[in-house]
Amino acid sequence: MSSPSPDGPAAPGRPGAERATDRLRRLPAGPAATTLLLAACGVAILHLVQRQTGTTGLLVGLGLALLPLPFVLGALAWLNQSARVPTARLALCLAWGSCAATTVALLANGWASSYLTSLQGSARGATLGSDLATPLIEESAKGAVLLLTVLPLRRHRTRRGTGPTPPARARLRRRAVAVGLVLSGCTACGFAFTENVLYLGRAFTDDQQQRLDSIGLGLSPSLRDYDDTVHTFVLRALLSPFAHPLFSALTGLGLAVALTTARRRLARLAAPAGLLAATALHGVWNAAAGLGTHDFLLVYLLLMVPCFAALTALACWAAACPGRPGRSAPETRFPFGATIP
Repeated sequence: MSSPSPDGPAAPGRPGAERATDRLRRLPAGPAATTLLLAACGVAILHLVQRQTGTTGLLVGLGLALLPLPFVLGALAWLNQSARVPTARLALCLAWGSCAATTVALLANGWASSYLTSLQGSARGATLGSDLATPLIEESAKGAVLLLTVLPLRRHRTRRGTGPTPPARARLRRRAVAVGLVLSGCTACGFAFTENVLYLGRAFTDDQQQRLDSIGLGLSPSLRDYDDTVHTFVLRALLSPFAHPLFSALTGLGLAVALTTARRRLARLAAPAGLLAATALHGVWNAAAGLGTHDFLLVYLLLMVPCFAALTALACWAAACPGRPGRSAPETRFPFGATIP
C-alpha cells in the first residue's frame, strides 16, 4: 500500500502536531510586535509621568483627564458612521497616540529643549523649543501611525473610461475625508489624554506642595488652594478639548487628498503640506499660551474658534454621503480597506 502524499490529508496517526505548527507559522508577527511595542511605551510613559507628578498627582490627573474624553470620542464615533473604520484600527491609533507618540514626544522635547537652550540661551531656546520644535515633534509623532497604516496602501488611481462614476467618486472623496479625520482624531485624542494627565497631575502636585509650604496641614483645603489645577483644567479640558484633534486633522486631510487625487504633483505634496499646516497651527497655539490672558483669548476667538468651526463643517460634509446606486453598479475599492458599491 502506498504512503499518503505530503500534500494530501494528514494521516490518522499524526493528529495535531503538524496542524498546530502550521497555525503558529501562519500567525502574523506584525500585530504581536505592535502590541508589545505599545505595551512597552505604555509602561515607559506611565513611569515618566509618575516621576513628574507623583503617585497622587498621577491619579488625580487620570481622573480629571478622563472627563472630556467621552465628548471627543463621541464626536469621532458619530463621524465613523460614514468612515466605517474598523475598530481594531481605531484602537491602534488611540493606543499609539496615548502611549507611543507621547513617549517619543516627551523624550524628544526634553532633548530638543536642552539643545536649543545650550545653543541659543535660556529665554530664546525655550521660545524656539515651545513654538517650533515641540509642534514639529508632536505632530510628526502623531502622524507616524497614519503614515504606517495608510501610505503602504495603493493610492486610488482613476483612468479614463475605467474609473468609478462621478457619484461613486464623490462618495470616495467624502469617505477619504471622513477616514482621515477619524484616524487622526483618535490618535490626537489619545495624545491629548496622556498630555492632560501630565499637566493636570503636575499642577495638582505643585498646588499641594505650595499649600503645605504656606499653611501646613492644620486647615482643610479649599478650591482656592488649587488655582493652578483649576486653571489648567479649564484651559485644557473645557476650552480646548479638540485642540490636538484639530491640529492632527490637517495631517489626516493631507493624506486623504494624497490618496484620492488624480494629480501626481498634488498627491506628492498634500501629505507634507498637511503636516506642515498642523505644525504651524500647533505652534501658533503654543505661542498664544505664553501670552497674557487678553492676547490668548484674542487668538482663541479669532483663530481657533473659526478653524474648529470650519473643521466641524467639513466633518458634516463628509458625513453627508450621497445615496448609494443600485446593486448593478461596479464596486470601487477604497484605499483604507472599505468598498463603495
